[in-house]
Amino acid sequence: MMKTRKQALEYGLSFPDTYQDAPFRDDNWQLVRYKGNKKAFLWTYEKDGYVNLNVKVHPDKAIFWRNAYESVMPGYHQNKEHWNTIILDGSIPDQDIMVMIADSYDLISDSPTKRIYEAVKQIPYGYVATYAQIAEMAGDRKMARAVGNALHRNPDPDCIPCYRVVNAKGELAGGFAFGGAGVQAKLLEAEGIEVKAGRVDLDKYQMTGSTTTE
Repeated sequence: MMKTRKQALEYGLSFPDTYQDAPFRDDNWQLVRYKGNKKAFLWTYEKDGYVNLNVKVHPDKAIFWRNAYESVMPGYHQNKEHWNTIILDGSIPDQDIMVMIADSYDLISDSPTKRIYEAVKQIPYGYVATYAQIAEMAGDRKMARAVGNALHRNPDPDCIPCYRVVNAKGELAGGFAFGGAGVQAKLLEAEGIEVKAGRVDLDKYQMTGSTTTE
C-alpha cells in the first residue's frame, strides 16, 4: 500500500529523466521534476497527518478522479482545473495512484522535441520523411526548422532513425550529424533506398500517412 512519501518519490523517480528537488527551504515539500523542462509533475508534502501528492491532470480526468475517490480533491495551492491532490490515507488502490502519477509525468514531459523524436520513430524501414512531414506529425507543420535542430541533438541515434529524414527535395544532409559526410547515404542504402547525387526519390521512398513535402 502506497502510504509513505518515500514510496511516492521512488515511483516518481522511476520515470526517465527525472530528479528530486526541495525548492522552498522547507523539507515538507519534496518534488520530482522532469529534466527536459525542469517542471515538477509530483509534489509531496504532509498535511493533517497524511502524506499528500499533487499531480497534474487533464481537466476531464480531474473530475473523474475526484468523483471516484473522496481522497482525491482539487489541487492544494495549485490551479484547481489542472491539478489534483491525492491523500495517501489507504483508501485509493496503488494502481490508481500510479496511473495518476504516470499521467502527470506524461503531461509535464510532453514537449515539441519529444514529439519530434516519436514521429521520427514512426518512419518505416526502407522509407524516408521530410522535415515538414515530421513537423506535421509532431503537431505543427511550421516547426520544420525545429525538427532539424532536434535531430542534430538526437540523444539516441540507435532508436531514433534521424538518417531517414530528408529535405523537401529529397536531399540528404550535407554533413550528417552522426558520423559525417556519406554516412546518411550508406545507412539509407543499407535499407534498400536508392540515393543518387545525394538525393532520394520521394515519389518512390517517402512514407505514406502524411504527404507534406513543402
